[in-house]
Amino acid sequence: MIYTPRTFDLPELKGLSKKQIDVHLALYEGYVKHVNLILETIQRLRSEDAEKNAFIMAELRRRLGFEFDGMRMHEYYFEQFEGGAQVASGEGNLRKVATEKYGGWDEFISHLKEVAGTRGIGWVVVYFDVVAGTLHTAFVNDHEIGQLSGLPIILAIDLWEHAFMVDYVPAEKKTYVEAFLENVNWTVSEARFSKALL
Repeated sequence: MIYTPRTFDLPELKGLSKKQIDVHLALYEGYVKHVNLILETIQRLRSEDAEKNAFIMAELRRRLGFEFDGMRMHEYYFEQFEGGAQVASGEGNLRKVATEKYGGWDEFISHLKEVAGTRGIGWVVVYFDVVAGTLHTAFVNDHEIGQLSGLPIILAIDLWEHAFMVDYVPAEKKTYVEAFLENVNWTVSEARFSKALL
């Protein structure tokens, strides 16, 4: 399996420059490149001498989680901007479940901002727990560690500095989060949510 970097149909984003997005997309492409490199290297080492190369292959498999999750999380991130900013449907299931959990849509957005204000780098990820029928908003330090196992991702906010350092300094992370939320196409999250219900 060879992974190919996805192309995203991104509009001009309010508060996020083209240069910032281009830098961020290049980082994403690096993850894709390294996923392929690791998979190819493991295959080569196995065919050369699986027993002799067992330790090296094991370490590469550990590294695969970092590269693969970096690739996939960035795909979640960028596809949220496709189609331009759109509000969540007032009749949608996502809004209904968010309102049940957080008391209202505005309260849900405030909660996202609160979690995004956590000191440090990482991701804010909104998941849907199908078993419990509720949303969970988590701060994930490293994309390959700390994900909520088996839960579909509804929204992903990249809070690593590479996501905003062209446009904002670290102390302006709050402003970046505001810009991110202004540009979200919530119909993408609603479609993820609907898929999770199936």
